[in-house]
Formats: sequence, C-alpha cells, structure tokens
Amino acid sequence: MPTTPEPAPDTAAEAAPAPFTADDYRDRMARTARSAAEAGLAGVLVAPGPDLTYLTGYHASLTTERMTMLVVPADGDPVLVVPALEAPDAARAPGAPALTLRDWTDAQDPYAATAPLLDPAGRFGISDNAWALHLLRLRAALPGVSYTALTETLPMLRAVKDARELARAEAAGAAADAAYGEILKVPFAGRKETDIAADLAALLLRFGHSQVDFTVVGSGPGAADPHHDAGDRVIADGDMVVLDFGGLKHGYGSDTTRTVHVGEPTDEERRVHTLVREAQQAGFEAVRPGVACQEVDRAARAVIEAAGYGEYFIHRTGHGIGITTHEPPYMIEGEEQPMVPGMCFSVEPGVYLPGRFGVRIEDIVTVTETGGRRLNNTPREMAIVH
Repeated sequence: MPTTPEPAPDTAAEAAPAPFTADDYRDRMARTARSAAEAGLAGVLVAPGPDLTYLTGYHASLTTERMTMLVVPADGDPVLVVPALEAPDAARAPGAPALTLRDWTDAQDPYAATAPLLDPAGRFGISDNAWALHLLRLRAALPGVSYTALTETLPMLRAVKDARELARAEAAGAAADAAYGEILKVPFAGRKETDIAADLAALLLRFGHSQVDFTVVGSGPGAADPHHDAGDRVIADGDMVVLDFGGLKHGYGSDTTRTVHVGEPTDEERRVHTLVREAQQAGFEAVRPGVACQEVDRAARAVIEAAGYGEYFIHRTGHGIGITTHEPPYMIEGEEQPMVPGMCFSVEPGVYLPGRFGVRIEDIVTVTETGGRRLNNTPREMAIVH
C-alpha cells in the first residue's frame, strides 16, 4: 500500500524561531502580577503545567507528588518553590534569572517553606491543574488564605499572543496545512481509519511538529461523532471522512479540520458540506476586536439553524489555542469576554447526522486590529479522495 509522500525539502530546512528570553518571562510574570492586583488577588500560585511553562519556560514533572509551586505576588518578586533534586533543572529554565528559586529537601515541609511567601489573609488564584493534595496542605498551613481557580479569575492570562507567539502559531498552522495537502494524495478507500490517522501523525512530525496531540479520522457513520477515535473500520467508496488533527510546533498549537469524500458525494452530502462552509465563513466574519466571543458562535449557529439543522450542531463553535491546543477563550453562548487583537482560537462549526455522516470545517483565527485573520488557508471546499 502506498505510504505518505515525503514533504518538500525546503520545509524540512525551516529555521527555528529565536527562543524566548529571561526578559520575556520577566515581562509575563510582571503582567500576571498586575492582572492579579486588578482582579483583587494577593497573587497567583502556579503548579506544573502549561501556565508554569508559559510564565517561566520550566517544564516541571506533572506526575511527581513532590510539590513545585510558583508564587507570583501582586506586590513582590516571584519565587519558585521546587524540590531540591529538581532544582538544577529549574535553574536551567530560560525564565529562571527572572525569579528566585527556593528548594526544599524530602526531610523538610514544602508547605512550611511556601507559607511565608503568601499573605496569610489573602486571596490567591491557583492554576487549574494543581494537585488537590497540595491545595489542602496549603490551606491547613494557612487557614486564613482563600483560593480561586486561575481560569475563572484570570482567563486572559495566556489568551493574547505577542508578535513572536503569533509567528509560532502561524508556523504551526502552515505545517498542519501542508500535512492536509499531502494527505489528499494518499489512498483512502480500502484502508483503515487508523492508517490515515498514522499518515497524518507522520506528516505533522515531518512538517516540524514536536508533538502530535490528536488525529481524528471519522469515516461514514463515524463522521457523525465529533471526537471519533480512529478505529479499524475500513474506509469505503461513498464515505464522508472528517479529518481533525493538530499538535505543537515551536511550542504552539495547530488544530484544523477538513471533511473529504471518497468518490462522488450525494446531493445531500454536498448541501450539508456547503452549509457548514457558509456557517464557518459567517463565524469568521464575526471576528472583530471589542465584540463578545459568543457572537462568533451565534453567527455560525444562525446559519445552520436557518437551514433546519440546528439540533445537529452539538458543540461550541471554537476554543482558544496557544501553548495548549485547548484553552480560553471559548466561542460559546454566554462568553461575554470581548475579543482582543492577538487572541487565537478555532472557528469550527459542524453538522452531525447520527448513523449517517458528519461535516466539520475548522480554521485557527487570530484577532487583528480590524477583524480576523485565518492561520489555516487550505481550501474549505469538499475535496474528493479515492
């Protein structure tokens, strides 16, 4: 069976962007401290995960029970509390010169080491993925401190990208576009969904991704499941196939969806695909600075509802993307956060007819000073594959 074509040589030679510096991380932590003060917080506590990586460049272990915690006070200098055996790695992080490291050994109490850094009567935002164990122990050490989820109090922490972040997001989008262009050249009929998914993963890596987060390949009835797990189903002539794939390149996410058809589609399949494409265009055209995020969802959903397919559009229209492939803001009814230049998010309406077929079309879009700009630029018309 033919395999995935090799990418063009010039793609493989693409230069990596300049790394973020200690000053970049210093600015991010200072901005976080100001945002915390404006939100009435005494500061923020950041456990290992994407927020810690964003603020310091340190990729701490997510699985160890030993506490690592970045303390960013609203008024004061940031301190990273870290296990002594991991302190050398933390000290090599690009943002380490912008903070103070305080290590602790297994014979010491990390919560006692952290307590003096906190206002004993303050309210702190804490990253969503902090271990409950650590939060409970901190509460026991400082019963006068209260906590709130960081996503709820500072949802814009990572939402607005600067020019260098946008350049990375653009590169990730272009790589996903290149992968889509190549996947159209491989045979679909007679192969399993998992075969196409493996091809997509290999293409993302060949076009510069360091990490593949997902390769959704839903064929025939499976295309009506928005997050269908690629399985052993053999793709056949006459199938609609949803391809949703993405990951990280230069530390920033890609995520795109196109829906293709094996052989000639029926009139209904063409009609539904055209409807989703029109809804996706309407959502894109709703992107403007100062407008609430929910308006993107409203615009896309109105097109699908007007055509009588509203009950088959069963998810939000989009999600933010950055150093993770899903993050705030979300394009959904009730999200009144105004769009801001530099935000990046998906616009991905879909129609899913249970037991029959589904269609989704997705681009990553960034907000500009005057509207929106797509970071995915492959054709949105239905592609015919064989």
